[in-house]
Amino acid sequence: MKKVVVVTTGGTIAMKLDPATGGLIPAVSGEDLMAAVPVLKNFADVEVVESSNVPSGYLTPDDQFAIAQKVQEQVDRDDVAGVVVTHGTDTLEETAYLLDLVVQTRKPICVTGAMRGASDMSWDGPGNILAAVQAAASDAMYGQGAAVVLNNEIHAAREATKTHSVNTDTFQSPYWGPIGYVYEDHVVVRRHSLALEKYQVDHLVTDVYVVKCVSGLDTYLFDCLAAKPAAGIVVEAFGCGNVPPTVMEGIIKCRKKNIPVVLTSRTYGGKVVPVYGYKGSARTLLPYGVILADELTGQKARIKLMVALAVTDCNETLKQMFDSV
Repeated sequence: MKKVVVVTTGGTIAMKLDPATGGLIPAVSGEDLMAAVPVLKNFADVEVVESSNVPSGYLTPDDQFAIAQKVQEQVDRDDVAGVVVTHGTDTLEETAYLLDLVVQTRKPICVTGAMRGASDMSWDGPGNILAAVQAAASDAMYGQGAAVVLNNEIHAAREATKTHSVNTDTFQSPYWGPIGYVYEDHVVVRRHSLALEKYQVDHLVTDVYVVKCVSGLDTYLFDCLAAKPAAGIVVEAFGCGNVPPTVMEGIIKCRKKNIPVVLTSRTYGGKVVPVYGYKGSARTLLPYGVILADELTGQKARIKLMVALAVTDCNETLKQMFDSV
C-alpha cells in the first residue's frame, strides 16, 4: 500500500465551535483529523506531519514557503508516493500555486480543506481528506503538479479559485473546469494539466503588492509604492487588461523606478490581451515594460512574481517567465 504524508496547517477543517466566543477556533490536531476518517487505511498508509494550526489568513508568504519546504522534504523521501496538505480555504489557492511552482517533484501534491468546522453537523472535512488522500495515492495524478481537491473534484492549482464565501463547492476553475474526479473507489483524470513550470528558489521576495482597479482610482497608491519603493506590483485591471488614465500615470511612475509591474484582470476567467488602443489599455502599457499575466488571478500573479523575483530582477527575463505558459 502506498504511503501518503498529510501535512496539516490548520484552517476551518481543524476548527470547532468555542462556546465562549460563539465562533469557530483552532481545536483539532492532525491526528484527530485522521481519526475522523477511519477508512483512510483502505486507501493508503497515512503519516501525519503537523506544520501549524492557524487560520489561513494568518499565513504570510514566508509561512507558505515554509510549508513548501516541508512538502519538499516529504516528496524527497523514497517511501512517500504523494503528499496531502490540509489548509484553510481563504488562502488555499495561493499556497497550492506556490507548491506547484517551487516543489521539485512529479509526485502528487493535493491541497484540501473544509468550508464547515468539525463541530458542524455537515462537516465536509473528512470527505475532503479522504478524496485528497485517494488522489495523492493515485497513479493518474503523477506528473499533474499540485492540485486542489475538495467536494470530490480535482482542480489544477494554477486554475482553481475560491468563488463562494460559504458553499462547499466553492473551488472552481473558471472556463476550464476540473481535471478529474474522485469516486468512492477510484480516481478519474480526464484532462492533463499542461501549464506546469518549476523554479528552484531558496526564498521569496515578499515585498509585492496587489492594486485592484475600480472606477475613479487615482495615483495615490502607486505614489506610495514608488516612494517605498516596492519590489513588485500586480495591477488587477478591468476586462482584458485596461486601466484608468490616472492608473496608467501611476504605473509609469513605478516603472521609472524600475519596479516590475504585472498586469492581470479582476475577472475570474480569461487572459490579459492587448486588443485596445486607447490610453490605459494593455497595448499602451506594453512600451513601458508592463508584464502581462496571461490567465493568472491577481493573488496568483503576486505569488509568481514573488518567486520570479527570487530568480531575477531583470524585467525582460521576468516577462519571459510570465510568457512561459
